[in-house]
Amino acid sequence: MLGRLGALLAARDIPYEKGEPMARRTTLRVGGPADYLVEARGALELAAALQAAKEAGEPALVIGNGSNLLVRDSGIRGLVIVIGQGMQAVTREGETLYAQAGATLARVAQIAQAEGLSGMEALSGIPGTVGGAVCMNAGAYGTETADVVVSAEVLDGEGRVSNCAAEVIAFGYRSSAVAAKGLAVTGVSIRLVPGVPEEIGAAMRAYAAKRREKQPLSLPSAGSFFKRPEGCFAGALIERAGLKGVSVGGARVSEKHAGFLVNTGGASAQDFLDLMELIQARVFSASGVRLEPEVRILG
Repeated sequence: MLGRLGALLAARDIPYEKGEPMARRTTLRVGGPADYLVEARGALELAAALQAAKEAGEPALVIGNGSNLLVRDSGIRGLVIVIGQGMQAVTREGETLYAQAGATLARVAQIAQAEGLSGMEALSGIPGTVGGAVCMNAGAYGTETADVVVSAEVLDGEGRVSNCAAEVIAFGYRSSAVAAKGLAVTGVSIRLVPGVPEEIGAAMRAYAAKRREKQPLSLPSAGSFFKRPEGCFAGALIERAGLKGVSVGGARVSEKHAGFLVNTGGASAQDFLDLMELIQARVFSASGVRLEPEVRILG
């Protein structure tokens, strides 16, 4: 049916790549090929690609910046749809910013600062898109996506559009109903509060300095690899288990922050999976805590 998928995409004038390595599409820089990959240039094209996959009987996966993904070396079957550069517009209405799903959190934060709107400062350094942030309720330094999002426009697998209020999105810790139901975010309404641009900028620079000081930003990673266990921090548990700097192949526990697993060059997805299992076993043995991955493991 894969050949049929290509024909259906072509019939809808949707450009696609065959066998695109997902290592090019994830911040971990690992992952095998996608059977088909489309960069959606707009919500209508996204809906059309989803419909083509359904008609071909193939699975479809929608991703943003790939900053929270670990794709197996065998790759991804069916269709991967990347929210492309044509879906990055940000507009203002009162104290609300409407951002298309492909806009990065950094860009939204910069626009908010320029507009004198506060609330995005702590999220400004997360290397993801607003669509992805809604799916996983991304957060940093005490602020979560749930704190600023009032609603999101989503597509289901049939390509039908609906508008979900925050209570329907049902944000949880690094989770949402949007992700659980396999919905694709196309746009997000973000409610902020008035602020002084200079003060907002100073706060953003302070958060950026914290990141540079404590996080391994010079090497490919997926951010915090594990969810935060109740009452403690994953990085601290990993460090106490004596795993800081431990490597499997090209995957390593960062010496700078043990909660980050980094690609030192040439790592495979299996290296990260093996390192993840080693960490889980050693931390459980040392502390009785079972770490759960925060990254989505696909393929």
